[in-house]
Amino acid sequence: MNYTALIVVASSLAWLLAAVTLDPRANYAGRTPAPPAAVVDAALSEVNLNDRDPLLDRYLTWASGLVRGDFGRTWDGLSVGADLAERAGVTLRLVTAGLVAGALIGLTVGTLAAVHHRRWFDRLSGGVVFLLLAVPAVVLANVLILGAIWVNDTTGTRFLMVSGETTTGGLLDRLGHLVLPALTLALPLAAVVSRYQRNTMLDVLNADHVRTARAKGLPRRTVIVKHALRTALIPTSAYLTFTFGALLVGSTVTETVFGRHGLGQRLIAAIRTGDVNTVAAITTVAAVALLLSAVAADVLQRVLNPGRAR
Repeated sequence: MNYTALIVVASSLAWLLAAVTLDPRANYAGRTPAPPAAVVDAALSEVNLNDRDPLLDRYLTWASGLVRGDFGRTWDGLSVGADLAERAGVTLRLVTAGLVAGALIGLTVGTLAAVHHRRWFDRLSGGVVFLLLAVPAVVLANVLILGAIWVNDTTGTRFLMVSGETTTGGLLDRLGHLVLPALTLALPLAAVVSRYQRNTMLDVLNADHVRTARAKGLPRRTVIVKHALRTALIPTSAYLTFTFGALLVGSTVTETVFGRHGLGQRLIAAIRTGDVNTVAAITTVAAVALLLSAVAADVLQRVLNPGRAR
């Protein structure tokens, strides 16, 4: 019930802020010949975007449609729901690939850094982490693009594609379009996860149950994997599941740079065109994704720690 209320508040605030600040009327400015004001008003009223209509009436119209699963229409009359349904798959594939890659890299590096605490691997990984966190996403994306161009030219292949997204090609073609944007999401995520996992593992390695396992003479690998790693994954898994929901909209820069027609790119376009209903719809989708992530985090922690109090 609390989560439902948060979704309602988040989506309502998004719609109200967009309705107050965005100007869909600007889409008709500069046309030759200029359309009459009455025509513009009628067109905007038809899609519930006329800023001269009472704000409360427009909000109630939008909210009543949302309850029925109708996100409204764009400023040019298209269905917001249909548009986002086509784009959701693009973003979902990108975010899933980026999250899986980032999680695997981050967990591996963080665990090894903790096991080899204050040795060369720990220091090297720490330096790489801070470097990745200092580089903006748009810069990282362009560095990867330059690297992909060099790889393609050197090998004489066209596997690593620097823009667009295909749904009609074969598996290798799809992977070629996905690798670079997925890495753009995965590398900063891996940097954060590795530090988080490292600190958690260091705490667990000094815990009583781990020292007891060592005292029993269990192999070092068994102690690390079965006793330390499983415990350290509990808080890290919660962070990763919440990150999935946040990345759905956080992939905006990545989708824009690589020309992927997903939810993030659509959000930028909607802000530019004053598309209030689309901005509110994407915010609602993000809020629902965070809700599902919260539920998934709780389920995953119960699986990893069955003895947790219910």
